[in-house]
Amino acid sequence: MTIVALVLAVSGASFILGRFMNRPANPVTLSPASGETGGDFGGLPSTSTPSIPAALPQSTSAAAKLAKMVDPGLVDVMTNISYQGASAAGTGIVISANGLILTNNHVIEGATSISVRDVATNVVYRATVVGYDASADVAVLQLKNASGLRTAPIGNSATLKSGQLVVGVGNAGGVGGTPSYAGGSVVALDKSLSAADPSNPSQMEQLTGMIETNASILPGDSGGPLVNAKGRIIGMDTAGSSSGFYGYDPNGSVAAQSYAIPINTALAIAIAIEKGQSSSTVHVGSTAYLGIEVVPTGSTGTGGFDYGAPQVSGGITIAGLVAGSPAASSGLAVGDVVTSVDGHTISTVVALSQYESKLKVGGRLTIGYTTTSGAT
Repeated sequence: MTIVALVLAVSGASFILGRFMNRPANPVTLSPASGETGGDFGGLPSTSTPSIPAALPQSTSAAAKLAKMVDPGLVDVMTNISYQGASAAGTGIVISANGLILTNNHVIEGATSISVRDVATNVVYRATVVGYDASADVAVLQLKNASGLRTAPIGNSATLKSGQLVVGVGNAGGVGGTPSYAGGSVVALDKSLSAADPSNPSQMEQLTGMIETNASILPGDSGGPLVNAKGRIIGMDTAGSSSGFYGYDPNGSVAAQSYAIPINTALAIAIAIEKGQSSSTVHVGSTAYLGIEVVPTGSTGTGGFDYGAPQVSGGITIAGLVAGSPAASSGLAVGDVVTSVDGHTISTVVALSQYESKLKVGGRLTIGYTTTSGAT
């Protein structure tokens, strides 16, 4: 087996769930382009701006009033993934006047830069990642030079019951401006689901303890609040279901089912991150990255590209390398098949993503791989 040692850099590629993606027709990536099907690690769905209905289902005057109660405490989260030539958008919740923002991990995962627009003032800030829990899909951002922000009204998700009215609020379609909203009710509590983007169904996140609601959610709402009848936030919008997928339809169809993380759960993680209390799941600090785009071994990726991968029974194929990244400087090449990381067998895209989420910037790791010529 060929072995290479890497030193990890800041930020990086990882799989995508539930944020609105905008990728130009000619992405800035190394050839061949990253696969957008078959479980692409760091690949971005080719997405056009979804059409947002003038009035979403169950959007009533009562829902509008509840949405206005939380709007001043929300932000639009906008990310760039420069090595993909892509951008993404989601929503965040202001949890401190000095600019701590609660959002989904998948909203900022893979970002090379993050900017945040305060809904209340329209001021745009640069943001850094304070920490995240990839397994719970929770992240905390810090806005640079922010003060005096209006914080969002937080409720108690422990009091939530099936049948109660709720309103989902967020940056639907990534268009910014006044947050959109959609009313509904709680369908069930403590739900477990496997979440994935429809264009990458092999990339699954296992989420537990979720709130299920029939409030219609669109791409870009991720990280936004689920609000109760008192105008208090009791959940964070995370995933929707349409066309049989848990995730968001890239064509912008309204989700028939939606899922939110209970706010008590999300805030407990945020508090641990703010205090610098890392754990087996909580990562404090910026995201580490390898700088590789991968697809499952045997996949040809988008457009039928053949990466020239060796015929091996396991591992994941390198579809692209980010210029200047640790992986690009290590001697790895497009078409090589990664089989292990630090002695741990890697057989799926998800396994690599989960392992990468636990790594720290500046740390070292050893990758085992097979070259395109079959050398190991």
